[in-house]
Amino acid sequence: MKDSPVNSLLKEFIQFEKRSSTSVYIQISQQIINAIQRGYLTSGTALPGTRIFGQLLQIHRNTAVAVYEELAAQGWVEIIANKGTFILVPEQKTASIKASSNQIDAINTYSKTTGFPFQTSFHLSSTQEMSEAKFNINDGQPDLRLHPIHEFSKWFSASMKRKTLLSKWSQTSKIKNSVFENQLCNYLNATRGFYIQPTNLISTRSTEMSLYIISQLLIRKKDLVLVGHLSNYAANMIFQESGASIQTIPVDEYGLDIDYIRTHYTKGTIRCVYICTNRDYPTTASLSVERRLKLLELAKLYQFAIIEDDYDYDFQFEGSAMLPMASSDANGLVIYLGKLGQSLFPSFQVGYVVAPENLIVEAKNYLQMLDRQGDLIQEQMLSELISEGEIHRLLKKNIVIYKQRRDYTCECFKRHFKETVRFKKPTGGLAIWVEFQPSISLIQLAEEVAKLDVLLPKTILYQDKNTCAIRFGFGYLNEEEIEIVISKLKLAYDTIIK
Repeated sequence: MKDSPVNSLLKEFIQFEKRSSTSVYIQISQQIINAIQRGYLTSGTALPGTRIFGQLLQIHRNTAVAVYEELAAQGWVEIIANKGTFILVPEQKTASIKASSNQIDAINTYSKTTGFPFQTSFHLSSTQEMSEAKFNINDGQPDLRLHPIHEFSKWFSASMKRKTLLSKWSQTSKIKNSVFENQLCNYLNATRGFYIQPTNLISTRSTEMSLYIISQLLIRKKDLVLVGHLSNYAANMIFQESGASIQTIPVDEYGLDIDYIRTHYTKGTIRCVYICTNRDYPTTASLSVERRLKLLELAKLYQFAIIEDDYDYDFQFEGSAMLPMASSDANGLVIYLGKLGQSLFPSFQVGYVVAPENLIVEAKNYLQMLDRQGDLIQEQMLSELISEGEIHRLLKKNIVIYKQRRDYTCECFKRHFKETVRFKKPTGGLAIWVEFQPSISLIQLAEEVAKLDVLLPKTILYQDKNTCAIRFGFGYLNEEEIEIVISKLKLAYDTIIK
């Protein structure tokens, strides 16, 4: 029996690692399934008994029993009492499972190109840059190392055990607002100066998803969308995907130039204006109170929508953040985008939209197509963190650290670059707008600093005839890393200048 073709085949291609995080019986099961899918083990083939199977692979008989039970549970074998275990190929095969064995060469290859034409789009190309550099500069992301892993594990586990989750997963229709929607609504009313109901609110997976849904509802092909000069590249990609015609508006130290809009455009020609009110992206300039009022008045007169992206409202270091324009909007002109949980792990963060009820109804209909179920465990956990004040507590703790990092970053730029850079210390946010004097090639700077084990992504480089600047995110780096990165940036800068 040991010399049978089936036994020889099993010995040849099954390999497993006892130290792997994946159980041995799962590793073996996956490889047998892989062999069935590839046609090595055909329907009706008898597998050896568990004792012989265990001897073949030098595993305990209980492990061999677990392998067969796992295969039977998935429908790949049939165990017949007093007869044996037989391969049973399901009529509807599941997706191929990658086995850890490298003994069997791939029989089939998957096509790299489609056999049909389709329209490609340049603005959907990935902006992600892969690098093995030790240090990475980004556009202002939070530091995941500040998040208490043991507390998140505790909160997630507690949410999983809630008996109400099962009934939420099983329900076929939604007849009232969820606990999470009520909690989020109360939180925004308390922190943003809103007077909204859950009917004015929708939560999504991310700010980008929120903007995509709104763009699909609001924008038609060739509609005019106004954005700030050097605006958010991710938002621009979404607008382009919606078919919008994008035009840029000057931005100075007081934010978007509203008088420029009034002078150069007429009523009925603008579909929407996209702004980041607390801190313009990427320059970090705040839209002044006077210009906020002008923009609201102009939107009413010209009948366009204002998309207000308040991506870093929570990170305020000096004074208090200005309340959103949406909080004083009595005419239904402002669509407010925000993010909850930036002091949490990315998988626990959510985006949300605040807007008039009729738009939210349509947005929820659209979301139903994209993400019908949502993440109920995430919503359960966030509801409890809001209710218990944990989100506010974590945010306050992290703000103290981020403020220290901001101050240290400014100090390092002054010490290393002296008069060759210009920047203004932001009142909040996790990035600094750094302008180089005299101008240099930023692409060349990125190439030189890459030689020093630092990634300077192209998405944070801003260069034209009037601009030579980077958006330097400091939140992701501790003080030691900030010192190292800026010193290496200066070495790369000196190499170019010389």
